Amino acid sequence: MSASGSAYDGVTERLQTQFGHRTFRRGQEQIVAAVMSGRDVLAVMPTGSGKSLGYQLPAVLLPGITLVVSPLIALMKDQVDELNRRGIPSGALHSMMSGDTRDTVVKAVRTGRLQLLYVAPERFASHQFVQLLGTVDIARFIVDEAHCVSEWGHDFRPDYRRLRDAAATCRRSDRQPGRPPIAAFTATATPEVREDITTLLGLRDPQVLVAGFDRPNIFLRVERVDGELEKDDLLPRLVRDRRALVYAATRKSAEAAASCLVGARIRAEAYHAGLEDEHRTRVQDAFAAGALPVVCATNAFGMGIDRPDVEAVVHYAIPGSIEAYYQEIGRGGRDGRPATATLLWDHTDVATREFLIDSPRRDKPGRTEPRNEEEIARRKALDHRKLHGMIEYADTTACLRSTILHYFGDAAARERCDACSNCRPDAIDAYDRELLRKILAGIARGGERYGRQRITAMLLGKDDDLPRALTTVSTFGLLRDQTADAVREWISAAVTAGLIVVSNDQYRTLSLTTRGREFMHGRADDISVRRPPRISPWSRSRRARDEYRELLDEFRLSGERRFRSRR
Repeated sequence: MSASGSAYDGVTERLQTQFGHRTFRRGQEQIVAAVMSGRDVLAVMPTGSGKSLGYQLPAVLLPGITLVVSPLIALMKDQVDELNRRGIPSGALHSMMSGDTRDTVVKAVRTGRLQLLYVAPERFASHQFVQLLGTVDIARFIVDEAHCVSEWGHDFRPDYRRLRDAAATCRRSDRQPGRPPIAAFTATATPEVREDITTLLGLRDPQVLVAGFDRPNIFLRVERVDGELEKDDLLPRLVRDRRALVYAATRKSAEAAASCLVGARIRAEAYHAGLEDEHRTRVQDAFAAGALPVVCATNAFGMGIDRPDVEAVVHYAIPGSIEAYYQEIGRGGRDGRPATATLLWDHTDVATREFLIDSPRRDKPGRTEPRNEEEIARRKALDHRKLHGMIEYADTTACLRSTILHYFGDAAARERCDACSNCRPDAIDAYDRELLRKILAGIARGGERYGRQRITAMLLGKDDDLPRALTTVSTFGLLRDQTADAVREWISAAVTAGLIVVSNDQYRTLSLTTRGREFMHGRADDISVRRPPRISPWSRSRRARDEYRELLDEFRLSGERRFRSRR
């Protein structure tokens, strides 16, 4: 190991004392060692895997300032606040700061009082800032979200093209010749993007570390739907009683999704660039603090939000690329617990995505449009190609996880994962398991003396004709937000799975089997329950659905007055 080898001896101690971790997560220790070694590094780690520790831990051990380039202002603020709370002197420079605050940070940089300095990429357009970098000791030059340097990446930022030259002006803290070692981090780089990052940042014989793209605790699901009505019918079931993110393609659809959930008595708010800054900040802070369970947003939301307990990520419409999709679903299940990522797949949504690609306006902060027609055409062609890749994912009958892992060139990809809706179309996720446990608890609380109809009414909170013994139990109304059909279908599924037994007498009472009791108490999870067919007013009768749509179309065409007169 290089001169930094002696400093590496204190890694485990600092990991515990300053970061509060007893052990590394998978892949972290190798990346810390690589950054400490003094080589250039290209690290590819899944979203939520703790990649920031890969440069923050070396920063407290190495002499000089670790410079971190990040396009995410919210993430900068959160990380600087957390580092300072841990006793690690840190600061940030970005466009949202006041002049006085920037002056204070610059003074701290000049006097060597900081161990980490976070900067937005646009800082490197300032000649004064680049000159400052040549006067201070830089331990490591960190490039976060490094895919932004590549036009093949899903979020190209022209300011990233300045980083190679800027790094060359920096002075190494170890007084060795040349620029400081560069460590580039990303979660969404295909092999061609990795090659681009290496070339455009000028990485010299980099140590390439790929921690793996798989997030095995996230169940991947594609739900094929036929229009907005079916989406709105499914959405409440996908997020109810869960902390969830719902991603929409446009501002209007983000607000429509939030309205749908509020109408279903689920606390949710919209988040997009068209809202006032104060409103967006309130929504983001409420979600981060745990006060707001569901946010329906365009793709800007979640950048820098490290809420570990997001249980569901729902895409209300198809995203623009597999990279964007992977990054967004990666905001679920960061605590390692089961989470579900659901794509509501309606082929007609493709037209909206194509419009967003071809339109000069982008609902994406920080994205700069190319200036000449040739570059515009090339960029659009690339975005259309990426969208086509996402459509192939949504349409595939192969393993969803394998499709994503193959896209990113992950050698760990298997042909079958048994944790996606294509491998196990009837499999139940964590939310479905909890719903099933509530049904079993309702049967147990009722004394296992009642049939399907009365147990369903009790769980829905309908006390008409119910005996008092069922209206006073703790499970009365526990599933009041479900439909009677859904509860009955789940009871049938539980009977088939051997969790419930039905008596052979005229009363057809429900009781739990030993296996059902074990599952209800959380002592057994290895059950095989077939997920019931989708229960919705639109799937019961295609004729009824078509009649409803005809009526709705007439309402739109003829106006409210004519519609009312017909009724």
